[in-house]
This record gives sequence, structure tokens and C-alpha cells, in this order.
Amino acid sequence: MTSMTMIEAIRDAHMVAMERDDTVVVFGEDVGYFGGVFRCTQGLQERFGDHRCFDTPISEAGIVGAAVGMAAYGLRPCVEIQFADYMYPAYDQIVSEAARLRHRSAGDFTAPLVIRMPTGGGIFGGQTHSQSPEALFTHVAGLKTVVVSNPYDAKGLLIAAIEDDDPVIFLEPKRVYNGPFDGHPDRPIVPWSKHPLGEVPEGHYRIEVGTARLHREGSDLTVLTYGTMVHVAEAAAEEHGLDAEIIDLRTLVPLDVDTIVASVTKTGRCLVMHEATLTSGFGAELAATVQERCMFHLEAPIIRVCGWDTPYPHAHEWSYFPGPARVGYAMRELMDA
Repeated sequence: MTSMTMIEAIRDAHMVAMERDDTVVVFGEDVGYFGGVFRCTQGLQERFGDHRCFDTPISEAGIVGAAVGMAAYGLRPCVEIQFADYMYPAYDQIVSEAARLRHRSAGDFTAPLVIRMPTGGGIFGGQTHSQSPEALFTHVAGLKTVVVSNPYDAKGLLIAAIEDDDPVIFLEPKRVYNGPFDGHPDRPIVPWSKHPLGEVPEGHYRIEVGTARLHREGSDLTVLTYGTMVHVAEAAAEEHGLDAEIIDLRTLVPLDVDTIVASVTKTGRCLVMHEATLTSGFGAELAATVQERCMFHLEAPIIRVCGWDTPYPHAHEWSYFPGPARVGYAMRELMDA
């Protein structure tokens, strides 16, 4: 076991996958010579050569389109979209080509590719570097969508995603890339995580796509969340003295419904939270799933705590995404219902 940040764990996952399988290739904007804007691919080009880790033009549609073609003909591309906000030019390639290739060809062709994207706010990146577009992918049949919250899961899930025979959207919250983000000096310091480094196994291991993780056991209420919000939920529960059970979903599609149902059935209360905007966010799908599967066990209405329905506010981002104060208030409201 080695202590790593999420960036180091993602880099190590690339190394392991590329060493085990010479069909794995990595490319995107600045991922080769520069090692990626967040350094997640640093050292790959030096180790594996520029035919397996290389830079591309600034064309997200070209990056994903090339990856789909490579995947159809036997390679396993793992490509990086520099920020999730930049994926929109590639959306047609993701939805119309990657997601549908297996079914459109009756299984003659598959698209074993991974599209990595830094996601979410907290680094003062403004509207074009802070979005959380996961719901745009979870709506598309044929895609798997992963959001990681810690280094251990980041490595194990990325290896599993690269080895998967279908396309995987792999979202990496920027706020926990290097551990807790304390914020601007004139903003309140928020303990996003008490464990900035994760203990990560050396070598190859997998975490199967489609499995949730019990982050914190409790009996008062269930919190369903993912990514950075896992740590926000933990901070809120501890600050407000609540015995909250926190489920880190890890994979949004396919969703681990059994783990969700078991937890909500036990606690009888459910809080759903994510950083993305409220309306049509993935939290609505979670709330519907809980209502359909756990209605007779619920002791209070399901509550959602999410980002506001506004374009991402650069100057007020610490008010935009849920923090421990807002989440704690919602937890108390749920307990009093």
C-alpha cells in the first residue's frame, strides 16, 4: 500500500493498464509532453512512447471520434477531455457513435473506451471550468458513468473502466484531486476530507463498475451522493451530531440499487445531494428510485440538496454548491419531519 493523492492514483492506474495491455492508448489535449493540465498523465509518454501517449489538436469531437474508431478496431483508448465543460463539441460522438456502436452493429463492433473528465467547482474556474454535467451522460443508454471520491476508488475504478468492453464516462472532481480544498482566505475553511491521501494498493486491482460503497455507517438517515459531496456529507453529519449513513454511489450507471434500498430500508429517511444543478439532476433519478423501492419504509419525504438552478457563479461559488451548513440544515429538517 502507498499513500497517494487522487492525481497520483489516476496516473498509476494508467501505468498499470498500459503495462498489462499494449492496446491501451492515452491521448488528449496536452496529455503527452505536458502530462495533462492536472498532471494525471505525467510520465506516460516518456515511459511508453509517443505512439501510445500523445497530444491532439484542440478538438474534442476529433478526440472522441478518433477514440471510437480506434476502439472499434481493437484498441482501448483512454482519452482526456481537459475539463468536463469542454465535452459539448464531442457530445454527438459520445451519444451517436460510442454509446450505440454495440447495439447498432448487433454486437459485431464494440467501443471499449474511457473518456476522463475533471468535473465540478471549487477552484475558482468560473462558468467554463466548473460544471458538473453527469446527468447528460446518465440519460444515454449504452454509456456507463463513474464519479470517484478518493484515490483508492479512482485507481481501481479506472483500471476496471479501461478493461470494460463498453464506453465509460469517468468523472474526477477537481476539488479532491490533491486532497482537501480550504478555499479562499476570506471564505470559511471547509474540511472537505480528513484524509487527503489515500492508501492505494500497488499494482493491478479492480473495483467493479456498478458497485456503491458504504462510506459511513449510521442509523438516523441515509445520504445518497458521490464525488466531492461524499466528504461534504461527512463533515455535515459530524458538525451537526447526526448518525448519518453515507452511501458513495461511485457508479451512477449502472446504479447499485440493492445497496441503496438496503440502507434506506434500515434508516427510513433519505437525503440526496450533488453539486450539479437541482432541476433534472441525477438526484431526481435517485429520489424516484427510492420512492419506488422504499415507499413503505420511508418515515419522511425525500430531500434533495443540490447546486442552484443558475449558470455557475464565479464570485459566489462557495454559496452555489452545497456546504456542511446547508446540508446540515437539510439533515435536521429531515429528522424533524
